[in-house]
Amino acid sequence: MGEVFEFHREIIVSGDDPLSKTIAEELRGAGARIIKINTAADLLGAGVHRARAVVCAGPNDAVNLEIALLAREYSPTVRVVARLANDVLREAVTGVNGPGAILDVAELATPSLVEAVLSRNAHQFETAGIEFVVWGAEAPHHGTLREIYADLAPVAVVHGKNSPVPGEVVPCPGRDQRVYAGDWTSVIGVKDEMEARGITVPPRTATRSRHSRVRRVIAAVRAMRDDINPMLYPSLAFALCLTLGATAVVHFNYRNPRMSWIDALYFASETITTVGYGDFSFAQQSTSLRLFAVGLMFGGATVTAILVAFLADLLLSRRFVQTAGRRRARQMRDHIVVVGLGSVGIRVVSELVSAGYDVVVIEHDENSRFLPAVTELDVPVIFGDSTMRQTLESARVDRARGVAVVTQDDMENIETGIVLLEILGSDTKKPIVMRVQGRALSTAVSQRFGFENVRSIVDLAAPWFIGAAMGLQVLGTFWVGQRSFMVGGMLVAAGSELDGLRMMDMSTQTRVIAITRPEGPVRLRPRRDARLQAGDTVYLIGPYRELIATLRKGQPPPPTAINGERAESLAAARSANRTKPRLPRWAQETEI
Repeated sequence: MGEVFEFHREIIVSGDDPLSKTIAEELRGAGARIIKINTAADLLGAGVHRARAVVCAGPNDAVNLEIALLAREYSPTVRVVARLANDVLREAVTGVNGPGAILDVAELATPSLVEAVLSRNAHQFETAGIEFVVWGAEAPHHGTLREIYADLAPVAVVHGKNSPVPGEVVPCPGRDQRVYAGDWTSVIGVKDEMEARGITVPPRTATRSRHSRVRRVIAAVRAMRDDINPMLYPSLAFALCLTLGATAVVHFNYRNPRMSWIDALYFASETITTVGYGDFSFAQQSTSLRLFAVGLMFGGATVTAILVAFLADLLLSRRFVQTAGRRRARQMRDHIVVVGLGSVGIRVVSELVSAGYDVVVIEHDENSRFLPAVTELDVPVIFGDSTMRQTLESARVDRARGVAVVTQDDMENIETGIVLLEILGSDTKKPIVMRVQGRALSTAVSQRFGFENVRSIVDLAAPWFIGAAMGLQVLGTFWVGQRSFMVGGMLVAAGSELDGLRMMDMSTQTRVIAITRPEGPVRLRPRRDARLQAGDTVYLIGPYRELIATLRKGQPPPPTAINGERAESLAAARSANRTKPRLPRWAQETEI
């Protein structure tokens, strides 16, 4: 009777938000036994000493930190995969964590959001010392992928309106897959190979407007002009007339000594501003001139107080701060509008600015903790409700190259997206990228309202947590159509289902892009009849569920089998592991 192996040891998962639930469901679907906990006090009862991994992916950094630290204290070998949004904590814990990973959801989601809002058709990543490019474009004509792209490896096809099945996504199709003009096709190749074929990989940076600094100065002046209290101009005119009139009176009436025009102007200004008499005095002057001085002092004090009040209102009022962003946005063109200044929004803004793009932010919270960072980046902020047409129009979305709606409220994001469609038109070519939490909502919104760039935070982040928990080296995630793809590396363990497997017998929805062996060079695009062997590091691309399923097949068999039979292959696997060359640390950690 053949042996049926159980799937290794338990994986402990904490958290009760959509991300944690998805991680638990996907791991369970991959055959892992999941133990759910709520606090660090549950670790010992959950069997942390024998667990394969501990995944703490809830939204509370304090809870995740406590679980991660105690899990490592209880077991030095268990994989600890923790979610920490705080940069300082994340860096500190990463240095002492050991096997596993410390991840930030915002950091994981940002690259995909930026690629979508910039309409980039190329996703670049490096693996095995080679720079790969996933490149997408519309099929120029009917034909097979082999006829159009020769031997470039297909990653996915999204059928268009000319196809019998428009909207269908075909992951990792064969080269003989038929496509139709207008179908979105995605292929992968080495960067140099792409460029040799005439495929231009777009640069990751842009040049910000050369006159942006001049425009910012002009916008600031216009903002001050438009925000001035209307009574300031009459007050300035009255102060000027009072100063000139008093200067003339003093010049013609002051005796002993007679005053020049400069002295008269100085004395009149000194009296109006009530700064005191150090050089001249009205004490020995005529009664009429002294009475004039009394009136001048009261009038000057009043005018000075009014001017100071108006200038303070202009320079220090919140109204000026709020309108400054609107004034700057009016002068911008071909910029990116980012709606929402949360943990994801600030990363999107930072990456866009560092890449050289002009950015305008819309934020409703005037006390957002990320405002100092945006100020340092010299990015204008418009305070207001993003679901209001006037707020979006003030950011000049009609002249923007793209809009990223990334607030933490799904309903606000969806409503903002609908208003944007009303402003720009449903057939707009401007990318409207919308962040939502769950996969189901992402699909529903995309299908119901026609949004082409709805990104699920769960879909973007979950593969990294799942891969880290199971020993997969996740290299990146990207989207084709509305489907999430992942690039990852894994070690083929001795005695696993992949040991000795031919390429043609692997899942048709994953593609091997490279294989490295301890004793040989990197093998790109292995042939269909090539066989995997223990010790190979395999780099795959495909939908992350299929990659996780493939990863499971690459794991060594467990020590027990059904009916009490001993898994003899495990001993052979251990023996092979002792004799093979030493692998990188991340690769060693995939062997359980």
